[in-house]
Amino acid sequence: MSASKLILTHEVAGLGSAGDTVEVKGGYARNYLLPRGLAIVATRGAEKQVAGIRRARAAREVATLEEAKQVAGQLGSLSVTVPAKAGKGGRLFGSITTADVVAAVTAAGGPALDRRRVELPSSIKSTGAHTVTVRVHPEVSATLAIEVVAA
Repeated sequence: MSASKLILTHEVAGLGSAGDTVEVKGGYARNYLLPRGLAIVATRGAEKQVAGIRRARAAREVATLEEAKQVAGQLGSLSVTVPAKAGKGGRLFGSITTADVVAAVTAAGGPALDRRRVELPSSIKSTGAHTVTVRVHPEVSATLAIEVVAA
């Protein structure tokens, strides 16, 4: 297998963020990254697109470390309740997703978050108290306590 040089268009865990130029094995590029639109082949014309991708990423990211710490402080003091359909014994029909957590944070008056920055420890399939991690900035992570209640 030959290595492929790609430009990431989205953040890929363990590989890089949007706008990064990476070199990966051919099969990983061909079978996963390219079909899902997570990366494009690095060509001379694509280098121009990198600048646009990096500008968009900079606009989305929390710009400074101080601002990230402020957002992390807000998340730490927030009381978040996630309503979900549940059966007997508190077992959920389905599971809580990162989009559910982001919607609940916004409803509770918290800051706007990107669902890709929310990390669930495992699938949440029961009511009760749970803890999730939010990567606010590459150097700042916040722990968020959520309460899943039957709706």
